[in-house]
Amino acid sequence: MSAPQPERNLALELVRVTEAAAMAAGRWVGRGDKNDADGVAVEAMRYMIATVEMRGTVVIGEGEKDNAPMLFNGEEVGDGTGPECDVAVDPIDGTTLTAKGMSNAVSVLAVSPRGSMYDPSAVFYMDKLATGPEAADHVDIRLPVKENIARVAKAKGLSIHDVTVVLLDRPRHARLVEEIRETGARIKYITDGDVAGAIMAARPDTGVDLMLGVGGTPEGIITACAMKCIGGKIQGQLWPQDDDERQRALDAGHNLDRDFVLGTDDLVTGDDAFFVATGITDGELMRGVRYRGDHVVTHSLVMRSRSGTVRSITAEHQLSKLRNLSTIDFDN
Repeated sequence: MSAPQPERNLALELVRVTEAAAMAAGRWVGRGDKNDADGVAVEAMRYMIATVEMRGTVVIGEGEKDNAPMLFNGEEVGDGTGPECDVAVDPIDGTTLTAKGMSNAVSVLAVSPRGSMYDPSAVFYMDKLATGPEAADHVDIRLPVKENIARVAKAKGLSIHDVTVVLLDRPRHARLVEEIRETGARIKYITDGDVAGAIMAARPDTGVDLMLGVGGTPEGIITACAMKCIGGKIQGQLWPQDDDERQRALDAGHNLDRDFVLGTDDLVTGDDAFFVATGITDGELMRGVRYRGDHVVTHSLVMRSRSGTVRSITAEHQLSKLRNLSTIDFDN
């Protein structure tokens, strides 16, 4: 009996969406206006995602934490044919990075079967740990920081002093920074964009081994789609910011016990997830958008969990032709 034929790789259609968002946002790199950059990326993503053969529903929308323009939760996307999907979007993961011309701003999109993505309700942040396949079975967010760093070092055959931990540069991480430095491990600070930070921790040759700290819950779910594709691990514990948010979480049925951990398979169930990302600015994962007269060059990562395939795609786009095919403003 022959093996079943794989279904089409939706990620190869989705990458056109993040390419469009990155090219639109790329014109705003270094111009100091993160909201306008986000706005053009959202509109480019909304325009292009309408061409994808799927019946998608946005369950992780962009912009809710900072009132930026967004593809809103519940918005239907796709062309209305094909599979029913949950869709998680972040047209710019790293709006401040884009506005300031800093590294690792990316456009990201994740898709999985309908009903498979975790609903964080009104809890916008979670305490997170992420690492790659070598250490995935050895870490536990409930363990002391020192223990997790030692386990990552052992799994990867490194000295503890050679382990690099990436985390957001936030006042809330002051104690975490002390704990990391007490081990002798190194820290790579990022000012924004912890989807890219988590994937750096899971990919080879980035110089990063582990991600720790509190970041966005929506970004955690997007990251889980990537981890399912590359064999890494993300673990999270919901982190309400105040008593009101804590009560809303409890009312929604969320478990806030400190022993309760949301793993990769809790954040995205099943094994049919897709993740795509296109670089806006240069970073450890991807090159940023390049403008060469009438041509634009983009670099993307395209992943599928079912096959475990990760593609690195460099694309050249001819602006004079794109202007005739869409209403997206790639020239602003």
